[in-house]
Amino acid sequence: MSTKKSKIIAVLAVIILAGIYYYVTLPAINIHESGFWFFLAAVVAVILVIYGLRRRSSFHSVKDIKENKIIKFGLGVIILIAVIYLIGSVLSSPIVNAQKYQKLITQTEGDFAEDIEQADFDRIPLLDKDSAVLLGNRKMGSMVDMVSQFQVSDLYSQINYQGKPVRVTPLEYASPIKWLTNQKAGIPAYITIDMTTQNTELVKLNEGIKYSMSEYFNRNIYRHLRFRYPTYMFDQLSFEIDETGTPYWICPVKKFNIGLFGGQTIGRVVLCNAVTGETVDVPVDECPTWVDRVYPAELLIQLYNYHGTLKNGFLNSVLGQKGCLKTTEGFNYIAMDDDVWVYTGITSVTGDRSNVAFVLMNQRTMETRYYPVSGAEEYSAMDSAQGQVQNLGYKATFPLLLNISNEPTYFMALKDEAGLVKKYAMVNIQKYQNVAIGDTVAECQKQYTKLLSGMGISNAGGSDNLKVSGAIEKMAQAVIDGNSHFYITLTGKEGIFDVPVVDFPQIIGYDIGDTISLEYSEGSPANTVIVIE
Repeated sequence: MSTKKSKIIAVLAVIILAGIYYYVTLPAINIHESGFWFFLAAVVAVILVIYGLRRRSSFHSVKDIKENKIIKFGLGVIILIAVIYLIGSVLSSPIVNAQKYQKLITQTEGDFAEDIEQADFDRIPLLDKDSAVLLGNRKMGSMVDMVSQFQVSDLYSQINYQGKPVRVTPLEYASPIKWLTNQKAGIPAYITIDMTTQNTELVKLNEGIKYSMSEYFNRNIYRHLRFRYPTYMFDQLSFEIDETGTPYWICPVKKFNIGLFGGQTIGRVVLCNAVTGETVDVPVDECPTWVDRVYPAELLIQLYNYHGTLKNGFLNSVLGQKGCLKTTEGFNYIAMDDDVWVYTGITSVTGDRSNVAFVLMNQRTMETRYYPVSGAEEYSAMDSAQGQVQNLGYKATFPLLLNISNEPTYFMALKDEAGLVKKYAMVNIQKYQNVAIGDTVAECQKQYTKLLSGMGISNAGGSDNLKVSGAIEKMAQAVIDGNSHFYITLTGKEGIFDVPVVDFPQIIGYDIGDTISLEYSEGSPANTVIVIE
């Protein structure tokens, strides 16, 4: 073989191997991307290997290899890449940039009672992701025409859809063979789960989803984005639907603010239509309001931990830790102002099982609100709720933060070993020994407002509660979910009043014609009695 042909083959081999590596690993062509530096080093290493194989007949010892100028130069390039990467990593780290990291987010102090509206359980997500997964799998199992070909993705993004908290997730191909037989038509549906009503719907599309994580070649969403935006560094992708139900991939683009690799936030957002593959690239501050998840929750938590621990420098965050605060271990989501906010508690770095405050962080804008409300750490509240039902062995979900009668309150579901929700619990943040348990949300809230009344909170019944007095005109008894209720009407008064016997056993002593005074919350078909005076 001629020398010229040999060189051409060597060059082609390098190009092919580099192309395969790039096609598989998909590094961004960007100096801020760690993978890009590994890609460069890998290309140089491949060149050296091919060169060594071509010249192997001239190498008679290790010394010959070491003294070869080409190999020495190539190894020098690899070492230089490693040195640049190492120095860049150090100079980008919090060790030398503590103040810059601490200022990556700006928090404003909020007023709990003003910012967070009284709980409206028509808009409160009563399910966590695990429960949503159970419902999604159950729904998929009932679709006999699809279950053999597709399975449910585990994404389950929580979004606000038409004013309600919803989790949405696409289907995916069940196996490579199922992909081969179905990829021409694409993925035919996605699943939505209303987090307040548990209504689960499989939404069939007129045209299938062609771009997804379960594709194998150019229609794989990561590869599709890489070839369109070779320099963009994408963070976690999320699956969302717009207000008309069109499925999109929300693709946040990383922005590094400190050195080569440090101080990551989000600079841009690419919206990719999951059906057509069409993309729209916008700055993060121009992102459409229907988009809910731009900043991943984990990124917001990390940014706040920088803010809380580095206020007095890096050494203080490691040694003295004076004034250092951090987020608690878990987080949850709150729907507010048509956005999804990440909620987490703030505690001292010593981990004393109590919170000094909590924060809300907007997943679309990164706005951060700080609320100086001290009380129980979330896991302490979960333990307190579980203690009320320890004989049943129920486990509490990570709590939501609610405003009940202007009191910061943890709300959580209690689930059995099968993952099914059996009861609900409300725990007062500041006095976490005050726990209310109910089989339904309404019953739980009723028990909790009674607890608040016992704590001397004047508005515990809620600003919308009403009072009425009169003679009992009619009285009937019924059993609901195993509990006795009396339904009464009063002479000259409109409405039916529901009196649970378990809460007000004294109602048994009343009869038609007796005078009674009630405090109640309006409802249909019956008003719920809160207090009997």
